[in-house]
Amino acid sequence: MNSLALMKVIYAANTLVAGWISLTSLFMPRVAQVTVFSNSIAYSEAIRLVGALWGGIFVLSALGLFFPQSMSLVLLFQLIYKTSWLLVVALPAYLTSQPYPKAMAAFFLVWVVVLPFAIPWGWLFSR
Repeated sequence: MNSLALMKVIYAANTLVAGWISLTSLFMPRVAQVTVFSNSIAYSEAIRLVGALWGGIFVLSALGLFFPQSMSLVLLFQLIYKTSWLLVVALPAYLTSQPYPKAMAAFFLVWVVVLPFAIPWGWLFSR
């Protein structure tokens, strides 16, 4: 699979996942607490903040289906924040047997492995 096709697959997955997380977190935060965050966090309005962030990723990923390279900064952003979250939140929680959203961590881990192969590094930094 070439990088353009891989980017479109990632944008499509982002559109589905980020769209669902965004809508759930913004409009049904108690449902998101259970489903998205696996009941690993206490209810807080911060869930809606996460929903807004994922809403931005949803919109940019939907645009990425039509303009894959132009929207590739959203992939770089995801690589940075998902890696940071895995290292700073999920890994310490895992090592100390604390609760954390395991499904989210697994999804993030897959993305952190795949994104470096999908991001058009040469195109991004040749400008």
